[in-house]
Amino acid sequence: MENIIRIKKATFYAYHGVLSEEQSVGGKFEADVDIYTNFLAAANKDSLKETVNYDKVYKFVYQLALEQKYHLIETLAAKIADELLKTFPLIEKVAVRIRKNNPPLGGVVDCVEVEVIKQRDEL
Repeated sequence: MENIIRIKKATFYAYHGVLSEEQSVGGKFEADVDIYTNFLAAANKDSLKETVNYDKVYKFVYQLALEQKYHLIETLAAKIADELLKTFPLIEKVAVRIRKNNPPLGGVVDCVEVEVIKQRDEL
């Protein structure tokens, strides 16, 4: 059985981007994380110990997003996907979406989004 736990629109202020202004002034970013796991045992026992603790995942993602500046949101998304799979053994597959709000494109654009989907066997 495959189940999904989703964290949607986790928002953080960080300093990712190619332009020096992005790295010094910063901007608002959002992350979505889809965690593919089997939580049937947890649901049957009503036990957090048998599933992926999404509070810990959220805090982990937030820390990764702020601990280092990246030029590319692609790099940040890949780093989050890899580290989640390494740190949380019950995650079988993960999809990470990172959005940069109001990107400096010279026009009106709500956001730019990248997505990384990775399975445990791809580590």
